[in-house]
Amino acid sequence: METLKLSRIIDRAKNEVTGFAPMFEKLEQKVILGGMSKATLLNYGRCIAKISLHFQIPAVELDETQINGYLQHLLMGDRPSKSYFKHTVYGLRFLFRIHDLSDKIIKLPSIKNDTKLPVVLSPSECKLLFKSARILKHRVLLALIYSAGLRLLEVRNLKISDVDFHRLMIHIRETKYNKDRYVPLSRMIARGLKKYIAAYHPKHYLFNGKSIGSQLSPKGVQWPMRETIKRAGIAKKASVHTLRHSYATHLLEQGMDVDTLRKLLGHAHLSTTLIYLHVARLDNSAKFSPIDKLYQ
Repeated sequence: METLKLSRIIDRAKNEVTGFAPMFEKLEQKVILGGMSKATLLNYGRCIAKISLHFQIPAVELDETQINGYLQHLLMGDRPSKSYFKHTVYGLRFLFRIHDLSDKIIKLPSIKNDTKLPVVLSPSECKLLFKSARILKHRVLLALIYSAGLRLLEVRNLKISDVDFHRLMIHIRETKYNKDRYVPLSRMIARGLKKYIAAYHPKHYLFNGKSIGSQLSPKGVQWPMRETIKRAGIAKKASVHTLRHSYATHLLEQGMDVDTLRKLLGHAHLSTTLIYLHVARLDNSAKFSPIDKLYQ
């Protein structure tokens, strides 16, 4: 459903804005040739389509005043979205680069890296979370995300054929960086998945949406997580991605090396994985406060 919405915005821009269609065609070609994912194309395309519709001219023809005014509007809106702002800036930056408009790239605002540490559930909180899920489908869904460190898009894209019960492996396709990878399938999760499949009879996708054979929507993953967090009484501000953060942190705490973890998570750069070293309680790190020693 989300993919369909993004496509509709792009199609609308093609129909309403003269010159948008050839501009988007060049963008699509460069994204594909660059090995980027379909999700990147849709996110960039949506943002470029919206700004083109706003001014009723292709984004490559916008001047500095128009671009800055639009970006300011995004940041000062009623419900500003940091991710949408980033996609807009990165999308425009990519668009201007492929059209040799280096002067416009320089004038775009730089975006600081988000240094905020991720929210992580403790092992006991994870157990409480899975126990609190009332519906079998939701319990298996959330436990699978944690057990394999999946992104939201990755669990939605999982097909029944991607789960190898004999080799105990899961084939992750259409990832953030458009690179397939394999992750181990827990024996416990394998039993849960077999029980779920026998009860729900999913078709094609491992977790179907409202109609048989359709893909589960983002809300179809986010809603069970929100409701189960409430039911479990967990006060942390946790999202679906928190399960992936917890997976990474717990593996480090259990002795896995960072490079192996990077490959399991599907990170393109080791620096992305290193953030979990700031969260994990490792054996060689201090596990006490100095005040505990003060009164001994």
